[in-house]
Amino acid sequence: MTTNTARTSSTRTGTAPTPATARTVLFDELGGPEVLRVEELPLPAPGPGEVLVRVEALGLNRAEALFRAGTYYYRPNLPASRLGYEAAGIVEAVGDGVRAHSPGDAVMTGPGIEMSAQGVYADRVVLPADSVVARPAGLDAVTAAATWLAYSTAYGGMLEAGGLRPGDHVVITAASSGVGIAALQTATRIGAVPIAVTRTGAKRRQLLDHGAALVVASDTEDVVEKVRRFTGGKGAELVFDAVGGAGLAELSGAATADGTVVVYGFLDASTPMQMPLNWPLTVRGYANSRLSEGAAGRRRVNAFIESGIRDGTFRPAVAEVFEGLERIGDAHRLLEANEHVGKVVVRVAP
Repeated sequence: MTTNTARTSSTRTGTAPTPATARTVLFDELGGPEVLRVEELPLPAPGPGEVLVRVEALGLNRAEALFRAGTYYYRPNLPASRLGYEAAGIVEAVGDGVRAHSPGDAVMTGPGIEMSAQGVYADRVVLPADSVVARPAGLDAVTAAATWLAYSTAYGGMLEAGGLRPGDHVVITAASSGVGIAALQTATRIGAVPIAVTRTGAKRRQLLDHGAALVVASDTEDVVEKVRRFTGGKGAELVFDAVGGAGLAELSGAATADGTVVVYGFLDASTPMQMPLNWPLTVRGYANSRLSEGAAGRRRVNAFIESGIRDGTFRPAVAEVFEGLERIGDAHRLLEANEHVGKVVVRVAP
């Protein structure tokens, strides 16, 4: 068995000693935000192929609320499960064999994380080096925490899985979410025409400001009718859906007959997914591991995100910032209220 001392001997660190513990968010049972607690846990030095990151900010994702409640596509290992995919921070130490990162590097997390064991809700976290990517120059920690998962999902789901091309129309559901905002900006960047679907008209102006060519309020407007009228009757070449459930079959009527529906989320986990009947429509499921599991995929998505940040076409939307890990429950309550536009962020350290 490898001892902590042996692991430290192969670790490159900065000038400060590696802390022995990390303040970490855990939960022991499934439930609402009230099950989350903060505990001091032992912090190992990074082993071969690992990095130690001092976390500055956390970006919250709906997947984490589902995971906490036990309705995500994989379940937490209880008790004392960790939580969280997305963080921005500074590399403090790297294990043997790590060449892509060095102490002092500003980074983001996201690829290939299993939340129970590697969840990033903490003030420091040890992760596989492949789960950490360089932070684009000039991006502060709060904005960086709202970037990687949203834009990588939009890129992978719409461009790689969905085949979105310049001139295509794309229907984007849950458009006010972090991924929804990233999808609007991604479609606009490549010359496609994004149609935002949101529950009410309260967020219409903000969605238009983020690039939507049309905003449809699904609670009061007929999504299929509005999309078909806007597209001259033909429908959209791509539907990029975060909801799934029983409404998927009806939503597919907004697509062209030979179009594509990409389902990347299941916000309606309470009802079975009903598949469209208007063949030859193509229906695909998308998980972000499609990109993050391979070096080539990570290289493509990281280059796409960095170029969009650099030229200013990608503007990550931060809805609200909570200060300190102790506010994680409040942050989850806002996340589940569905009243915000963009990402909810928790600042862990200045």
